[in-house]
Amino acid sequence: MSKANTSRLFSDVKFLTELRPFRNYQNLDSLKQVVEYVKNEFIQAGLEVKEQKWEASGEEYTNVIGVYNGGKSKRLIVGAHYDVAGDQPGADDNASAVAGLLESVRLIGENQPELDYAIEFVAYCLEEPPFFGTKDMGSHVHAKSLYDEKADVIGMICYEMIGYFSDEPNSQKYPSPVLEDLYPSTANFIMVVGVEEYDVFNKKVHKLMSENSDIDVQVISFDTGGDLAGLSDQRNYWKFGFQALMINDTSFIRNPNYHKSSDTIETLDFPKMTEVINGTYNAMININD
Repeated sequence: MSKANTSRLFSDVKFLTELRPFRNYQNLDSLKQVVEYVKNEFIQAGLEVKEQKWEASGEEYTNVIGVYNGGKSKRLIVGAHYDVAGDQPGADDNASAVAGLLESVRLIGENQPELDYAIEFVAYCLEEPPFFGTKDMGSHVHAKSLYDEKADVIGMICYEMIGYFSDEPNSQKYPSPVLEDLYPSTANFIMVVGVEEYDVFNKKVHKLMSENSDIDVQVISFDTGGDLAGLSDQRNYWKFGFQALMINDTSFIRNPNYHKSSDTIETLDFPKMTEVINGTYNAMININD
């Protein structure tokens, strides 16, 4: 079975972070370049590809959807947003996650796993401000479309900031003493983040990731979807009653470059990112067992 390829992850992040003007909601040409890049990778992997379009603030935006094993009624959703906040390269937020999405797609194409469900890969636009928390988020548009068609969704896995790590002691901070007591103090792990309502799903993904990865995988289920639990696209699937979680490096709690011009490719740890993908891929292809 093929494993994740570190050099391909680097190439994806390099393309995304070098785009100018930056891929925020105001720079439609750059967003269109991302759409074409993602579509091409989806097509090369053999997915059925379509675009999902909507209007926000008078402009048209696009989700790119690629489906594997589309003849099955049940489906797993795997997504990541490709836009950035403001004028910055967004290496961790969220080029790392888009690269993870694309590498997951390539592994599906190479390995051709036999599954009794479909996997729907989605690259979202408009996760970032000023659209965050509104119905104009690409993930809200997609989640609502699933709800409207009464789709049989196993769950949703959101890649969000999966590239920033440190092996320095005490490099991982937490917003509360309770979390400090429960989780590692060195920032060299990846976190499965969800809500208590879907704790069984969260723990299953955590277990499957841990089985096939050389990186420490932690899991947390928050009481509600507010605050730290709901800081990315998974939040919109909860609204429609779908199980959903986020794969995350703890975001701004760990990464000092969050939403800054210093969020560059040089700050990422690609070998650890590679292991995140290996673990998540194992969860994707075994989630319905």
